[in-house]
Amino acid sequence: MKKLIFLTAALFTTLSITSVNAQSHYKIADKIKLEGEGGWDYVAVDENSNRLYVSHATVVQVIDLSTNKVIATIPDTKGVHGIAIASDLNKGFISDGKDSAVTIFDLKTNATLAKVQVTGKNPDAILYDPSTQRVFTFNGRSNNSTVIDAKTNAVIGTIALPGRPEFAAADGAGKVYFNLEDKGQVCRMDAKTMKVEDTLSLTPCDGPSGLAIDVKNRRLFSYAIIK
Repeated sequence: MKKLIFLTAALFTTLSITSVNAQSHYKIADKIKLEGEGGWDYVAVDENSNRLYVSHATVVQVIDLSTNKVIATIPDTKGVHGIAIASDLNKGFISDGKDSAVTIFDLKTNATLAKVQVTGKNPDAILYDPSTQRVFTFNGRSNNSTVIDAKTNAVIGTIALPGRPEFAAADGAGKVYFNLEDKGQVCRMDAKTMKVEDTLSLTPCDGPSGLAIDVKNRRLFSYAIIK
């Protein structure tokens, strides 16, 4: 597994250098206008229902991707950052940064089911690990992760992290990866044991934020700045 992480970090460095001058073959297919004021953060897609969830200041806006229309708004998500989708449980989980809480909602009706306080401050990234049916929040101001049993909505653990977490990704098989923005590192955590297993420096890259995983090809992509 260490070889996997090293390879992906090296690959990312190469992409960072070459992508600036690369020609893009992508084009804008459509635009979706969202009403309301305030900032934005993460988006999430539920492929089963073909819905897009957009974090927007104090709400999450739900878009039907077959029509590109807003079909619902999930309220009272102050300082919203991320949305995690648990399709097998028909639940969504929203990190409410200013409330240091997680809003849990029904994927079919978009109704709020519960609000759970996390064991840290300012939950930012949030993800669902299907292998353990657990939700992990990455609390940016307390350098820890809160673990929630997605079936019962109960907090079952707190994991101390070796730095300030930013974005996270899961491989679906029990391994969770996350950036440490202040350390310029990527960590691997075991979702079952709830322990950090390994840490890798991204030098010469710094301040990693976005993170994506290609499960099929076993590659991890961390967005960072080359010093």
